[in-house]
Amino acid sequence: MRALVVRGGWAGHEPVACTDLFRDFLEGHGFDLRIADSLDVYTEPGVYDLIVQCWTGARFTAEQEEGLVARVRAGAGFAGWHGGVVATGFEAPRYQYMVGGRFVCHPGDFVDYTVDITGTHPITAGLSSYDVHTEQYFMHVDPTLEVLATTTFTGDHGAPETAGAVVPVVWTRRFGAGRVFVCTLGHSHADLLVPQTRMITERGMLWACGIVRDHDRDH
Repeated sequence: MRALVVRGGWAGHEPVACTDLFRDFLEGHGFDLRIADSLDVYTEPGVYDLIVQCWTGARFTAEQEEGLVARVRAGAGFAGWHGGVVATGFEAPRYQYMVGGRFVCHPGDFVDYTVDITGTHPITAGLSSYDVHTEQYFMHVDPTLEVLATTTFTGDHGAPETAGAVVPVVWTRRFGAGRVFVCTLGHSHADLLVPQTRMITERGMLWACGIVRDHDRDH
């Protein structure tokens, strides 16, 4: 199997350190990795089972957007976390539609909050809700997502209008023949080392390319 890891953009999200955290994991599952530090890789020929993107603040060209979206619609898995997938490509409507959610704000910056595991899914199997101290992403999302974890906003930190809002933290999405996995946690390498977050992210990447399967939909 082949995986493409595309990393770059705003350095504050530590794209190299964050993606390097999963290199051994992916190689251990049989992936031949290609690491790219340019979005032009989406315009180049190549077939990938999995695309992992960590690129905050991307401004896709039409060709880059089309190359990525067409690959996923044709069957490639797409996975990523935090700003690397949801605070990027704001001017790219096909990309936004594919991902299914976009970052709006994180009131209070780094705060304490709970990640609530919802329902049952192989990505979150065996996990319970857990507490984190990081940015709490307020998202605008597609209503058709399969939401696996949420967070509830308190209305504190100067954003009273968010009080009681339940916002997705982890979701999956079918897109054509492809699968999309998104986790809004993962501001830094340290955030991804939280055991539950790391497990969710690893399972999500494997789900995106079909190694982890949905018991009720895949046969």
